Amino acid sequence: MTNPTTPLLPKMPEIWQQTLNWQPTAQQEAQFQRLYELILEGNRQLNLTRITEPQEFWEKHLWDSLRGIAPQMRFIPSLQAGASVIDIGTGAGFPGIPIGIAVPNCTITLLDSTRKKITFLEKILIELAFTNAKTLIGRAEEIGQQSQHRQTYDVALIRAVGTASVCAEYALPLLKQGGLAIIYRGNYTEDQTTTLQNTVKQLGGVVESIEQFLTPISTSIRHCLYLRKTATTPANFPRAVGVSTQNPL
Repeated sequence: MTNPTTPLLPKMPEIWQQTLNWQPTAQQEAQFQRLYELILEGNRQLNLTRITEPQEFWEKHLWDSLRGIAPQMRFIPSLQAGASVIDIGTGAGFPGIPIGIAVPNCTITLLDSTRKKITFLEKILIELAFTNAKTLIGRAEEIGQQSQHRQTYDVALIRAVGTASVCAEYALPLLKQGGLAIIYRGNYTEDQTTTLQNTVKQLGGVVESIEQFLTPISTSIRHCLYLRKTATTPANFPRAVGVSTQNPL
C-alpha cells in the first residue's frame, strides 16, 4: 500500500531508456515507491540515508544502483536466471534491493554487519513481497572464509565501503571462477589503477573495465570498477577483520 503522505518518486521513463536502455514495469515502479516510503519510515530510528528528497533518491539510490549493472543489463549475461548476487555492506539495501527489483530472476544476498539494519531489511523484503532476496549478518572478512559462501556467488556488489583495494579483497573471495565484482565509487583516478591491478592479481582476478559516467540529473561524476575472477583466491584472503583497512594490498 502506498503511503499517501509520502511524496511520489519521479518516473523518468526517458532517462531510464536513454541511459540504461531499460524501463521499469508498473509493478517495479510501485516497488520502488514502496521502498522509498519504507526507507523514510526507517530513517526515523536508524539514520539510514541523508538522501530523502524524491528526485535525489531516484538518482542517487535507484538510478545509481542500476547503472552499476548497466553493462550486464544490455543482455544480462552475468545476471541470468538463477544467478547468485551478494551485496557487501548493503546498509539500507543499496544497490542490492533495486537490482533485485529490476532483475527478479536472480537471487540476492544482502550482507551487513549491523543487526538493526538487517532486521530493518527483513521487514522491507516482507513488505515488498520479495522472494528472491535473503539477509546475512556478518563481516565480509569472516563470511569470505566460510565454505558455504566462499567462491559461491556469480556477482558481488560493493558500494561506499572502503578503498577500491579493500573492496576487491572483500569481494573476490566470495566469487566463483568467472564471477564479476562491481565496485561503485564516486571519485576514482587513473593513478589508482596500477595499485588496484596488483591487488586484484593477488586475489585471482583481473580489472576488466573501469567506467566513468555522469548522473543524469545532478551531473555528478561516478565510476564503476568491474573485476573478473579468473583463478582461485589464495586461502589467506580475505585477511582478518580490520587488516585490509590498516594494511591494504
